[in-house]
Amino acid sequence: MSDLHLKFTTPEPATRAQSHLPLGRILVNSGAIDQADLVRALQEQERLNVPLGECLIASGTITPAQLCAALATQYNLQHIDLAVDPPKRTMAQHLDALDCLKYGIVPWRSLGDTIMIAISNPDQFEQIARQLASPGVSLLPVVADKKQISESITALYGADLAQRAATRVPPIESCRTWREDARGRRAWSVGILALLAIVLILEPAWGFTTILLWALCSSIMTVSLRTIALFTHVFEPKLPPRPTLDIGPEPDQISRPYVSVLVPLFREKEIAGALITRLAKLTYPKSLLQIMLVLEEGDDMTRDTIARTALPAWFDVIEVPQANNLRTKPRAMNYALDFCKGSIIGVWDAEDAPEVDQIDRIIQHFAHAPKNVVCVQGMLDYYNARTNWISRCFTIEYAAWWRVVLPGIARLGLIVPLGGTTLFFRRSVLEELRAWDAHNVTEDADLGVRLARHGYKTDLLPTVTYEEANFRAWPWVKQRSRWLKGFLTTWCVHMRQPLKLIKQVGFLRFLGLQILFLATVSQFLCAPLLWSFCVTLVGLSHPVETVLGAQILKGLFYYFIFAELLNISIAIRAVRGSKHRHLIPWAFGLPFYFILGTFAAYKALYEFIFDPFYWDKTEHGVPHKTEEQSDARTPVPAG
Repeated sequence: MSDLHLKFTTPEPATRAQSHLPLGRILVNSGAIDQADLVRALQEQERLNVPLGECLIASGTITPAQLCAALATQYNLQHIDLAVDPPKRTMAQHLDALDCLKYGIVPWRSLGDTIMIAISNPDQFEQIARQLASPGVSLLPVVADKKQISESITALYGADLAQRAATRVPPIESCRTWREDARGRRAWSVGILALLAIVLILEPAWGFTTILLWALCSSIMTVSLRTIALFTHVFEPKLPPRPTLDIGPEPDQISRPYVSVLVPLFREKEIAGALITRLAKLTYPKSLLQIMLVLEEGDDMTRDTIARTALPAWFDVIEVPQANNLRTKPRAMNYALDFCKGSIIGVWDAEDAPEVDQIDRIIQHFAHAPKNVVCVQGMLDYYNARTNWISRCFTIEYAAWWRVVLPGIARLGLIVPLGGTTLFFRRSVLEELRAWDAHNVTEDADLGVRLARHGYKTDLLPTVTYEEANFRAWPWVKQRSRWLKGFLTTWCVHMRQPLKLIKQVGFLRFLGLQILFLATVSQFLCAPLLWSFCVTLVGLSHPVETVLGAQILKGLFYYFIFAELLNISIAIRAVRGSKHRHLIPWAFGLPFYFILGTFAAYKALYEFIFDPFYWDKTEHGVPHKTEEQSDARTPVPAG
């Protein structure tokens, strides 16, 4: 029977490193590099405090196989190719999966009481062996490529790690517990909706009035928040000029952390080439950068696309095994997180085009931020705003969100809901919080709430990532329905213990959570009732009029006109800069654009009841011609 917790004694290394030539000299003698290559790599090693081999691989000067051969020569060890000679599945019993991930090793062969361990950094072997010491078993190293080691870990432990990825978040903070009583939950939901329908049929006046008052309450909360956000944006001091980052060989540059960025991919046909072109322009040192392309098992389309693409050495590919018929972005990221090398973890989407200095700015911000700032969120902008009416309105909507409303939320000290991309975390805290809820289709918003509940803070940084604006009606509805379903899910999860939530975040932020999640969904669901008031414009009476009276109804009509004008004012304020000034006239069409949101809301409500974990993937349809945007450094947003 497999025992994943067996430990090992400290063995004597095959030979001691100090008795051998330096790695650089071995590579020069073998003809892998010349003296000039070595000098450049040594300078980078000194500046960044990165192993020499990592510098040479990141720059493309040598291949992983050449590095492994040189390390094997230096330490007088065997070099193995795990793609040709992989470990047998029975080797999984000799070592715990998390130990393999922690130390970057994998059990390869067993000879009696001796276990041969594949390792990519033999200089760390003695230290690792001491940590894994156990009586009666000896450990011997062999040298292997680190990417092949990761693939072997997946082959040996993939099923266990996939199950772990699906259940990392504690049950009390996860929506996965809904699986346990799915039928009962559906019955309650359908019963409540049926009761509401009966009331509307039997007592339409009081039924419509009750819904109207709820819609009014939701609207007042949202309008109040947006009004305050607009005023803070207008009257708060302008953002300071962005500081420049000295990338010269100064002492503080040595402390730059290793950064891993997760890029989840699913059913992507032509993303790889464009993605590499964009990310190759990043100014952060490639020897301190890991781009992790995260694929789903069985996604042959994306796998074949990646296989046809020559990836830089600082790109890694991880394939997430299937588990429990769950296929979501957060589950994939949970799995990939364990294979990341960085102390800072970022998230980008496949079509993203980040500003070239984005990571430099993120790291600089973390370096000067208080320790309780564990997440830094950048801004989104859209490179295809001129495609059609929907793309124009989409760009306007999110300019208003990223440049006016969200900064206002942050200034008020409310919970900052995270977006799904351009997020960077301190890894230690991300792991402390058990990463993402694999079952929540808006894992980003949920994580933002959990960060706040545990006393941590999210900062906003004016560094821009360009994306594709959704420009087709049905894909727009599908994307927005997933977001709204996730908002409902997140609200339900965190309202399980409302008094505890208030104690953790305070009443003001508790109220903000109601506005951001519950009120947002409510407004879209209640919109058809508001549309029904149009009958009064042609002289017909409305059932609500018999309860509230004509004057109150008239006052409500003017209030909702004011709410729409406020949204338009915020939108115009957000796009008044030179880049999107052409969108100002289109802001007056937002009330018609948001009609799509109601269709999305009812789709979300249906799925919330009957299929809460279904991930409706966003479809993209514009070629990724984003190089002109990603060349620029981050501009400070206007106003």
